[in-house]
Amino acid sequence: MRETMMLLAGHSRVSDYKVNITKKESYELFFVKGALETVRHTDTWDREVTVYVDHGEYRGASRFFIYPSTTFSQKADLINEAVEKASLIQNQKYDLPSRETGRFTVESNFENLEPAELAASIAKTVFEANTVENASLNAVEIFINKYSQRVINSRGLDKTQIRYDAMVEAIPTYNGQELSVELYEQCNFSNLDIEHLRKEIAGKMAEVKARFQATTPAEIKPCRVILNPLELSQLFWFLSDDLNYATVYGHSNLHTKGDMIQKNPTGDKLTVTMAGSIPGNVQSRCFDDDGMALTNTTIIEDGKVVNYFGANRFGQYLGEKPTGDLKCLKVAPGTVTDFQTGPYLEVVSMSAFQVDLYSDYVGGEVRLAYYHDGETIIPVTGVSFSGSLAQCLNTIRLSAKTVTQDGYTGPAKAILEGMNIY
Repeated sequence: MRETMMLLAGHSRVSDYKVNITKKESYELFFVKGALETVRHTDTWDREVTVYVDHGEYRGASRFFIYPSTTFSQKADLINEAVEKASLIQNQKYDLPSRETGRFTVESNFENLEPAELAASIAKTVFEANTVENASLNAVEIFINKYSQRVINSRGLDKTQIRYDAMVEAIPTYNGQELSVELYEQCNFSNLDIEHLRKEIAGKMAEVKARFQATTPAEIKPCRVILNPLELSQLFWFLSDDLNYATVYGHSNLHTKGDMIQKNPTGDKLTVTMAGSIPGNVQSRCFDDDGMALTNTTIIEDGKVVNYFGANRFGQYLGEKPTGDLKCLKVAPGTVTDFQTGPYLEVVSMSAFQVDLYSDYVGGEVRLAYYHDGETIIPVTGVSFSGSLAQCLNTIRLSAKTVTQDGYTGPAKAILEGMNIY
């Protein structure tokens, strides 16, 4: 990249530049019907160049990629093309982060484990987790990833971070006498917790059996709806996206600082923090794609909007101190310890969980749920629920137990009151 940066620095119309270099080292295992079929090790590189051009009162930006086969003359042509494109873009001016250097590592116990050893341990746990008769894992793929990410810009910034994650993709299958049911499971994590992984896969094996047994009930009595981490995290992501600098700058946000998201709370009050790094959270970073150091920021406190958050550019546009592009969502735990009193509908998976802040709507179609009518628990499918988002937030009750799943760290379950079930 030295050659590319020399060309950038010497170009008369390039006002600033940024280079993002990512190396991904991956160790991969592929199983079919329990048998290991392929072991693969890959190294890939991405080299993205961003060119900034100031023209009059505006700043434009354009990106392109550099490949090992890109020649010197091709690089010069790519820069010239990017300059022409950037000169047509009329964005408000903003400054790049400057004069920061360092090498950082995101906390993970993967760092001390050999990829082959780690992958073998994960595979053993995944297959041992299946104790359901007539259920199997038709396909399992395991990816152990190490990322080396470097950001360099024209303002003297040069930072590198090392981070790790793993992904398990699996196809749990339940075989009946005349019919089989398959599900898809994807687990993402950046800390190895054998017991948590075992429980997650075991839960999916129980789920595929329940999906095979599930029926559409003739009637569901009015009851509480219980959400699990996937849909619960989506609910909070919708709320957090509304408070991102880019959303606020584009005037598409519903809530502003000082607003009460929970106007008349009778359940648990919400406290939501956007963070740079949380142990086990796969979205953990030491800095963002601009090289901006990340500042943990509480955006909702006791049901009230207290801050916005976001990346460098839009933070400057709003006159706010940029927090960096925070990708870890942290929600404070609630007070509920017992979710098993009925009646209730516990959602296991949905076709699509829908939240619309402007229409005051929350709901969606349920693929699988456990319905407790007050006496028995049965797996059900083909039902839907919906209700007022404002009412949902006012009455929501959160579990005291927390989990970390993908980019979410927070309550493992939540109770929604007053939902229409049909």
